[in-house]
Amino acid sequence: MDQANPFDTPRTFSLHRAEYLVGLAVTTGLIIAYFDEIRWLPAIGLFLYIDLVGYIPGAIAFRRAKGRPIAKTYYVLYNVMHSLITQGAVAALWCWLVKPEWALLALPFHLFGDRGLFGNFYKPFALPFEPVRQPGYLRLLDDLGVAHPKPAAHAFDPVPVGHVPATVRRHRPGAREQQGAVR
Repeated sequence: MDQANPFDTPRTFSLHRAEYLVGLAVTTGLIIAYFDEIRWLPAIGLFLYIDLVGYIPGAIAFRRAKGRPIAKTYYVLYNVMHSLITQGAVAALWCWLVKPEWALLALPFHLFGDRGLFGNFYKPFALPFEPVRQPGYLRLLDDLGVAHPKPAAHAFDPVPVGHVPATVRRHRPGAREQQGAVR
């Protein structure tokens, strides 16, 4: 994966997840170390609100859509709520308005768990809201000579539903390319 090829092969995806598992381990260690100092009601609220706002509405819309596209708003909600930047801002605001406290560990614990344990990263508009292996990605892996990952969260590969497929762009040579072809 690099700036010219922004995708993960199954191996680099596993390494990416492993980094978040280290963050989850550190966060878990801090939760254990400061267990008695954590205000648990705010911690549980901070942990849950991320999915109550950012995941549950999109998951419901995806299931209700039964193959029809769902609004991009659900993707935006998910991505904003599952952003380390957003949750860092929430933690800073909490520290300013409430107080710095160990309950805030619920925020990185949630995000590191989602990414490290479940492999849930940002949701691109071009893919279904729920994980479904894409034939184009599988063809890319074939071209690279890389084994296919096992289906994610499914016993089989369901048909991709609930999103608007990208339109195929036809390459139209520019004036300079057309002139070069004439010569």
